[in-house]
Amino acid sequence: MARAAGARGRARWCGRRGRCGRGALLAFAAWTAGWVLAAALLLRAHPGVLSERCTDEKSRRILAALCQDYRGGALAGDLCEDLCVAGKLLFQRCLHYDRGKKVLQADWRGRPVVLKSREEAFSSFPPLSLLEEEAGEGGQDVPEAELLLMVAGEVKSALGLELSNSSLGPWWPGRRGPRWRGQLASLWALLQQEEYVYFSLLQDLSPHVLPVLGSCGHFYAVEFLAAGSPHHRALFPLDRAPGAPGGGQAKAISDIALSFLDMVNHFDSDFSHRLHLCDIKPENFAIRSDFTVVAIDVDMAFFEPKMREILEQNCTGDEDCNFFDCFSRCDLRVNKCGAQRINNNLQVICDKIFRHWFSAPLKSSAVSFQLQLQLQEAVQECADPGVPSGNTRKAAPSVFWKLRRLLQATLRELQEAEK
Repeated sequence: MARAAGARGRARWCGRRGRCGRGALLAFAAWTAGWVLAAALLLRAHPGVLSERCTDEKSRRILAALCQDYRGGALAGDLCEDLCVAGKLLFQRCLHYDRGKKVLQADWRGRPVVLKSREEAFSSFPPLSLLEEEAGEGGQDVPEAELLLMVAGEVKSALGLELSNSSLGPWWPGRRGPRWRGQLASLWALLQQEEYVYFSLLQDLSPHVLPVLGSCGHFYAVEFLAAGSPHHRALFPLDRAPGAPGGGQAKAISDIALSFLDMVNHFDSDFSHRLHLCDIKPENFAIRSDFTVVAIDVDMAFFEPKMREILEQNCTGDEDCNFFDCFSRCDLRVNKCGAQRINNNLQVICDKIFRHWFSAPLKSSAVSFQLQLQLQEAVQECADPGVPSGNTRKAAPSVFWKLRRLLQATLRELQEAEK
């Protein structure tokens, strides 16, 4: 009897099993989707949570592996001899690791530099197919026309721009020689790093980006400049600002603000397409001794054609159309984000940089209260345009010129006070 009751119970459970199983699967799927969404939001807000720990020991091992590949002929570059043979490019310390990207400080012939790569190992980059196909000695038989076509295609993929063959000079591997295969393989690894492509293109066109000093394999070197930080009271290290403690810092901040405006105007107007900065924060900029602002991290910089491609995504609301600091709006009729960015570089710089400096009075009695108040109001207008139509959040061109005029007036008052 008991066995029969048990069998009937099992039969009833088995009869419901399909329904219970489907319900459990649906519940599990919903639970998993919730955690995936939470993890995605966490990573977007705090991308460093999965970053590796930055250690000098591991950094030395990475460079040792790079030199081993160099000695084996797998890679090449104009800095390889100094790094791997002559000892003139010396590792100093690990700066940071971020989602695979490695950033190291080194000393090159007495000059502080930064070595960067998107990946740790040279083998992490997909090889150039032409090198795989060609059996010629040292890759000497690679057809130049095909190579030019592939380089142009990779540059277009990185920049979203069609460049003429005459513009590809910064990425041409140079003369064919004993290390030609290593040169091509290294070039290909570098071209797959968008920041390297941007720096190489813009280094002769803009004082506001870092020039590429050289490379070895997949690592490239740029000038070392102390990055900004929210931990600095003035966002950037201004300890050596000339002049009196208050007036010196106020003058430095005004000079830096004017350089930011110059950079905004330069990126908006001086290239064939507008250059959008989608990750504006102090850490991505540095200042030279003359207070020129330099973009030292352009992983999230995009020319207009690529910006439109990134923004034009499916959506169910405006929040789906925010790509870091670059915003669009959702057209609910077609559930598609607009390709046009609705804010701009100036608005974000006013919001994230200028507000920190000008929301309170400058630490200098040399600047009149009326001028400081006008500057605060102009920064507020720039950071929060508050257009009633809601179709745009761009800071207007008139605000740009107002800020420029007020900052120049601030510098004049500070200079008068020094006399």
